[in-house]
Amino acid sequence: MSEDFRITFFFGPDDAPGRSGILICVFNVKKRSWKGGVQVTVEVAQRQLDEAAERGQLGELVEMIRAKVEPEVFADYEQRAKDLFTQQVCRLKLDLAIARGVNQENQTIGVGAFTQELNDEVQTQRDGIRHAILAELDV
Repeated sequence: MSEDFRITFFFGPDDAPGRSGILICVFNVKKRSWKGGVQVTVEVAQRQLDEAAERGQLGELVEMIRAKVEPEVFADYEQRAKDLFTQQVCRLKLDLAIARGVNQENQTIGVGAFTQELNDEVQTQRDGIRHAILAELDV
């Protein structure tokens, strides 16, 4: 179904304004049949990201990166890997919402939406997430 959509990452992860422990990523989403695209904000709780990091084995990925980069630049790579992981998790949540149907209006996929489905999807897509992060980091 997502092949019917053109999805472009816009920005994030950022802290949700006025909401501690919630991060957001924003995507531009356009369905082929729509005249224009919409902005979709995806919220995810830091707690859920921490659990997803365990399922997606982010710690192992960070250690792989540590072995491939110079020590003086590792901290930058580590932070970027965490940001990319958050973006990937948000994208998975967006894909879950698209599968359920997205209207042609700006919207927010709330922090409580698709909790269990997202947990399962992170585990299922673990290798793809890791590959995307490594490719973006060029390591």
